[in-house]
Amino acid sequence: MEFFQAIFNMSAASFAQHMVNGISLGSLYAMIAIGYTMVYGILLMINFAHGDIVMMACYFAFFGITVFQIPWYLTFVGVIIATALLGVVIERTAYRPLRDAPKNSVLISAIGASFLLENLANYLFSGRPLRFPNIELLSQNIAIAGVQVQAISLVIPVVTMLCLVVLLHIVNHTKIGMSMRAVSKDYEIARVMGINIDNVISITFAIGSILAAIGAIMWGIRYPGITPLLGVMPGLKCFIAAVIGGIGNIKGAVLGGFILGLGEILIVAFFPQLSGYRDAFAFIVLIIILFYKPTGLLGEKTTEKV
Repeated sequence: MEFFQAIFNMSAASFAQHMVNGISLGSLYAMIAIGYTMVYGILLMINFAHGDIVMMACYFAFFGITVFQIPWYLTFVGVIIATALLGVVIERTAYRPLRDAPKNSVLISAIGASFLLENLANYLFSGRPLRFPNIELLSQNIAIAGVQVQAISLVIPVVTMLCLVVLLHIVNHTKIGMSMRAVSKDYEIARVMGINIDNVISITFAIGSILAAIGAIMWGIRYPGITPLLGVMPGLKCFIAAVIGGIGNIKGAVLGGFILGLGEILIVAFFPQLSGYRDAFAFIVLIIILFYKPTGLLGEKTTEKV
């Protein structure tokens, strides 16, 4: 009853404002969650350093604009390239040498890569919070039907959907996408068929890191604070979003991201007294969904690769 009373007491403009914020946050979660689900879909491995790649991309953008005085649009292109290279370097140093090792060894290496990036950022950039550069074009407020909306909140869902369309085209209609799908089924058989496994996996990490960089740029504009631990909570929530949607399924990651983003914003909007439990919402939803559908909403049962 309290839920419906809160809806009736809320004005249409206020509700529209919360919906825009929820869709924007959900789009950010979806963008970053795709990186988790792509790596898992091929290697059945969680790249725990993915959230920290987002953090490093924010630092790249900060120093490119504020220290080197590069125009923001050129900086963003450079950030995407640098982050893709970072993802490939992590794959080649932390994961490739353990390709045939037990899963526990790869998991430990992934966690180690995450801690390495966090401590490296703390050493190089200090733990002092920095503010993401202000991009006037994207941070300005726009009035739409009496609702004040930040421009980036409208850009984020559009960019996310465009990236999703491009990614699905790559996976479903290109040669490298066909190789990715073959490797995801059984990379030993794919290797016998002549597919270069190492190149496919490196490209997968590069694509995931590119999406992480785009998500980091939009995250920085929307939430300007930058610290070495920036990627921890968003990374965890995006991982949860990927699991909710069915990890290994790209559309599922997007669905999970929107569920978390909208849910978090609307819970706080309708029940302000629960705002302190906002982060707990993701874990509650995860438990409920996995209880009834262990593979996630769009997930399929898979057999573990040995």
